[in-house]
Amino acid sequence: MKTIQKFITLVLFLMTAVIYSQTTVSGTVVDANGPVPGANVLEKGTSNGATTDFDGKFSIQVQEGSGVLEISFVGMITTKFPFTAISGQNIDAGTISLSSDENVLDEVVITGTIDIAKDRKTPVAVSTIRAVDIQRNLGTQGLPEILNLTPSVYATKQGGGFGDERINIRGFDQANTAVMINGQPVNDMENGWVYWSNWAGLADVTTAMQVQRGLGSSKLAISSVGGTINIVTQTSTARKGGTLATTFGHDNSSKVLGSYNTGLLESGFSASVLISHSQGDGYIDGTKYVGDNYFIGLGYKVNEKHDLQFIFTGAPQWHHQKSFAPSIADHQLYQKKGPDPDATEPNRKYNSDWGFLNGKEYGFRRNFYHKPVMSLNWEWVLNENMRLSTVVYGSWGRGGGTGEIGRINGRRQYQLKTRAGLIPVDNIFAWNSGESVPSFGDDRTQFNGTFSNTGNNGHPDGGGRNGSDNGISRRASMNSHNWYGAIINFHDDINENWSFDVGADLRTYKGIHYRTVNDVLGADNYIDYDNRNEPASGNLIEPKDFVEAKASWNPWDDIDSQEKIDYYNDGLVNWVGLFGQVEYTNEIVSAFIQGSFSNQGFQRVEYFNETPENQKSEKENIAGGNIKGGLNYNINENHNVFFNSGYYSKQPKFDAVFINFGNNLNPDLVNEKIIGFELGYGYRSAKFSANANLYRTSWEDRFETSSVTIDEFRGTANYSGVKQVHTGLEIDFVWKVLANLSINGMTSIGNWEYEGNAEADLFDESQNYVGSSTLYLDGVKVGDAAQVTAALGANYTFFKNFRAGLNWRLASSLYADIDVTDFDSADNDGSLELPSYNLMDARLSYNWNLKGNNSLEFSVNINNLFDALYISESDTNIHAEAGDDTWEGINTRNRVFFGWGRTWNSTIRFRF
Repeated sequence: MKTIQKFITLVLFLMTAVIYSQTTVSGTVVDANGPVPGANVLEKGTSNGATTDFDGKFSIQVQEGSGVLEISFVGMITTKFPFTAISGQNIDAGTISLSSDENVLDEVVITGTIDIAKDRKTPVAVSTIRAVDIQRNLGTQGLPEILNLTPSVYATKQGGGFGDERINIRGFDQANTAVMINGQPVNDMENGWVYWSNWAGLADVTTAMQVQRGLGSSKLAISSVGGTINIVTQTSTARKGGTLATTFGHDNSSKVLGSYNTGLLESGFSASVLISHSQGDGYIDGTKYVGDNYFIGLGYKVNEKHDLQFIFTGAPQWHHQKSFAPSIADHQLYQKKGPDPDATEPNRKYNSDWGFLNGKEYGFRRNFYHKPVMSLNWEWVLNENMRLSTVVYGSWGRGGGTGEIGRINGRRQYQLKTRAGLIPVDNIFAWNSGESVPSFGDDRTQFNGTFSNTGNNGHPDGGGRNGSDNGISRRASMNSHNWYGAIINFHDDINENWSFDVGADLRTYKGIHYRTVNDVLGADNYIDYDNRNEPASGNLIEPKDFVEAKASWNPWDDIDSQEKIDYYNDGLVNWVGLFGQVEYTNEIVSAFIQGSFSNQGFQRVEYFNETPENQKSEKENIAGGNIKGGLNYNINENHNVFFNSGYYSKQPKFDAVFINFGNNLNPDLVNEKIIGFELGYGYRSAKFSANANLYRTSWEDRFETSSVTIDEFRGTANYSGVKQVHTGLEIDFVWKVLANLSINGMTSIGNWEYEGNAEADLFDESQNYVGSSTLYLDGVKVGDAAQVTAALGANYTFFKNFRAGLNWRLASSLYADIDVTDFDSADNDGSLELPSYNLMDARLSYNWNLKGNNSLEFSVNINNLFDALYISESDTNIHAEAGDDTWEGINTRNRVFFGWGRTWNSTIRFRF
């Protein structure tokens, strides 16, 4: 904190040297729900700008003479304020209203490469959340969870670790939901996944978050099967001033934050910095965490034609996890005060992935990662009709996740529970170091004069390292990467109605996958026998070469020299994309058609299981693309209708290109095919606004792989031809009941099912083909997300600056995450339906205006106000039969994640 304070003090000191003119225009920007923080105020025709503070207030110095201020915000109508400035006289602009409703998307200006949908113009289903709403409503939720109040979104905390949230949109997981930050794609280039712990500080710097359901309006060939999440961060031109904040809450959670913005200086330069630190014990037992966040924005307005924006942001963190979902029966047995075989109410905080070492929490599942993104945006205004927008970016991921490896007398870590259901870490340490542990059986013997741990396979020649008494270690699965890209977009307004865009999306990616030794827990060293290019005696790794399970602040940390075990391979992906769009718009009709083409080149490098001359696979190039279009018709000032449709030919994921964990090219490669259709209606008035959407999305020719048990040994099933069809209805509304009361609500009703059956090829552990199997999936419900959701919220202002809010949410028609091996028979029970649940969240806030533009805000959030006990997801699909133990009708053998109970946090925020 001392470093943070010194840094902010230095920045404040430097800013005092900036001299402004004495002619000032001041005012307050509001919408129907109150002040609009973060709105942009720009003196038209100049680079002179400002940003509103948390109370919607702004102050901007202008030159003498007549001019116009343009006030804009993402999702709102741009408003103009004309003025006549006289030297030495200040101008009071009063209250400027941007919109009659806080959730309505109206006219916005698309800048750079960001594709933001426009209300009553862009024909897609969309919801937008502003920065102020994120601050007010986030509470103890992760950033994706705030979208649960929008239609067809289901986001959970999974095991409840810091940043372990995941999200589904219209029944499609986040590997098939595109996430864009300032127009840049962030989905993993190999598996499409988004790890939110890598972006744990994103809420601090988000200006607006927009979710476009369905194919969306992005011009890029991205994985938007379910939808696109556009996150727009602040820029260097944010409001001059700073923020100091502290948050504290449940389970010793705390956060401190400091930020400062210079605003746009007369020289054209601007800067914005933010740093924060978070830590806590975690709501779930054994899930301590420490996270940091930094944001640096630098800008230079060269002249009226050229604008440069540089952003560097990252969030190094480590957190213990609950990666394994225990059974309901284990949640019932292992209570807070000890095992209770008669307990029926589950202990939702129970976590089997940790224990105590020397009295301190020791997590076997520990995630540590740092994935900064650096970007340079260049906006070149060629003339009043044409502009060229370019962003070049780089991302460097360093880190991974830990787990156990090895055995003690044939038993693995999860088979050695204490009476409280935890891992006996102290006993593992003692046994590994040669001490007697009667409950573990035979004492350990030395190997070559030391207590050496090895992996699960052990030495092929035995000698005490045969895989049954090789000790238990904590290893780290490392998934580092180097990612570079550029997006170039040329826009031309042909006339007042017609415009077009053309551009390129270029990316190159290297994923680096291997394991390292993190902790041998009392043993002397570790011997790895998995690299066929090492001597038969193996690779002896001493403690000095172990890799600490802690995120490195250096995003370019050397990883080549790290000692690797178990496996080691690289995934190389090159992407060349071209896109174009033609758009027509007038006051009544707007229409667009988009097309994109991409070529993905795949190559795999296997270091352990291939000799040096055979380590690189052949390159495989796969073409794909999409075409989509839509039309919006504004019937009158109140009513509009729209439709859109599109077709995607989507390249398979990396693991579908190279199968069976080797350089084996899939002989049955085909692109996935997505066809989407959407029909929408909108109503807008001063007091009430509503949207309704009907959609249908089909997704076919999917390839998946899964570990299965074949004749009592583990193998692999590769299955293809999987098809899903998702249809549904979405409704959302906002009602301005009174000047100080607004009500918002939504409901979504989906029907998401598999269509047809699929065929699987089966391979044993040695990757020998052993047969095929039919998967009987026709009519089976898609699991892992609630198909029916609803929400209702109210915001009430009791008196000036004192606000309260309530949000209610329902999740229903929620099915278990199915395992394909459950459906290898036509006689199956389908997907397991989990109990529905209702949640209520509450919030209070008060903003105290101090002298000048300073303010002090106090806020309290309570999530799950009534402490509802519910299952948020199930990893298994075990139906209850007569005589089975059940909880809420669910077989207690099912392995599930329970949602969090009642949690709270409180924030004090000083703005200056």
